[in-house]
Amino acid sequence: MVASLVPAMKALHAALVGASLDHRIKISTPHSLGILSDSSPPSTGKFRRGYATRFLKPLLSFLRATNSPFMINPYPFFGFSPDTLDYALFRPNSGVFDENTKLSYTNMLDGQLDAVFSAMKLLGFSDIEIVIAETGWPSQGEPSQLGVDAGSAAQYNRNLMQHVTSGAGTPLMPNRTFETYIFGLFNEDLKPGPISERNFGLFRPDMTPVYNIGILRAKAKSSIPTNPAPAPVVAPVSPGPRAGPEEKIWCLPKPGADVEALQRNIDYVCGLEVELCKPIQEGGECFLPNTVRAHASFAMNAYYQGTEKNDYDCDFKQTAAVSNVDPSYGNCKY
Repeated sequence: MVASLVPAMKALHAALVGASLDHRIKISTPHSLGILSDSSPPSTGKFRRGYATRFLKPLLSFLRATNSPFMINPYPFFGFSPDTLDYALFRPNSGVFDENTKLSYTNMLDGQLDAVFSAMKLLGFSDIEIVIAETGWPSQGEPSQLGVDAGSAAQYNRNLMQHVTSGAGTPLMPNRTFETYIFGLFNEDLKPGPISERNFGLFRPDMTPVYNIGILRAKAKSSIPTNPAPAPVVAPVSPGPRAGPEEKIWCLPKPGADVEALQRNIDYVCGLEVELCKPIQEGGECFLPNTVRAHASFAMNAYYQGTEKNDYDCDFKQTAAVSNVDPSYGNCKY
């Protein structure tokens, strides 16, 4: 089947040429990361022995000749361990250093993409564009599965959108954006196999959202994206009794929350939306008192107020809780 793939693609391309559509429609095919025999560190990435020369080299030659992209399905979800969950979810982490290139990686997706790039470079095709044909994170799985919940799924997809469109690229492919497709639109409740395989969707089969990563119409105007996942979410926690429907609530650090954890929360929120943190910058209305806890209170609450106020929107790795006491003071308004 694979051997006949390139001739079939050539036939489809010829039909597009005949209809003068070849410049608008490109022919390609997606691949899993199973085509790699080595991927860590990323600079050692190479295609499986025997597969590269016989199948991928003719395919890549066709893609180059038709100015078409190489499509890959990177899934950090299938590659993470308990020690690398933050690395897979784009959360703050210690990173991974590639001794060969002396480059540092802050997220697993970049490492997977650069491993594919390295493999293509070995065959002489580093000039071909890479498209992320499929990636995602499940919102539900077995009870024992770490990081499989709606908060983690929302965080992965939200951070994915920001990263691939940022223009930052990857360490080996800097200053690039990546055409990316999220898997999937709907949960597949009738799909056989593990629970996680049925729960990659942004929506349930009845068309209700599983979570919102900013693609839904906001209920009210906000200066930040609607309901992105909170910074270092592990699992939703119950923040206590809710205020009444007419009473506003705020998201504030828990008593005794670790200062380093609060600083990470500030970095996360301010990284998402710089405008949110202007009041806590020097000269801002909320700069004083100039303490990590005070700045974290403002930043975490500013984030929370722009969401739909689910429990996990005020979690921040269990360093925050909601309150019905207004923390505003002087000209500093929360």
